[in-house]
Amino acid sequence: MAYIYYVSGGQRSGKSSYAQRLALQLSAQPVYLATSRVWDKDHQRRIERHQADRNEQWVNVEEEKYISKHNWQDQVVVMDCVTLWLTNFFSDTQYNVDQSLKEAQQEFDLFIQQEFTGIIISNEIGMGLHADTEAGRKFTDLQGWMNQYIARKADQAIFMVSGLPLTVK
Repeated sequence: MAYIYYVSGGQRSGKSSYAQRLALQLSAQPVYLATSRVWDKDHQRRIERHQADRNEQWVNVEEEKYISKHNWQDQVVVMDCVTLWLTNFFSDTQYNVDQSLKEAQQEFDLFIQQEFTGIIISNEIGMGLHADTEAGRKFTDLQGWMNQYIARKADQAIFMVSGLPLTVK
């Protein structure tokens, strides 16, 4: 089984920077598992900014959904991030919360069957403004339930606030 660090917090809370620093403390050549699809030009710029934050020490893997299909044996893997990963399930199921949650949980369980160290990044989107669309409210629920699922399975949980890591578990 994987050893899991779960790092959550709000947007721009310092989650990715913290996770990257932790990964570099644990490995000379960690893996960066990017789960995003490119949705628009702004999103492409965000992806490019994240890529620019990493140097040649990093092994970069892009995988939108099936994170368990890769061999992570004995590696340190930063998964960035659960929110973007879930968005892919949610979109592909035409916004079906139950099906998305089931598929994501099954894939996550397969992912953590391997022996590796995972640093899983996720957003706490339910702490912000209430979504003004039905799809947004459904996704907020989906995100919250998946966050709870991952946190229960995590060995350590860190909540980021204003760039400061708070150990929760």
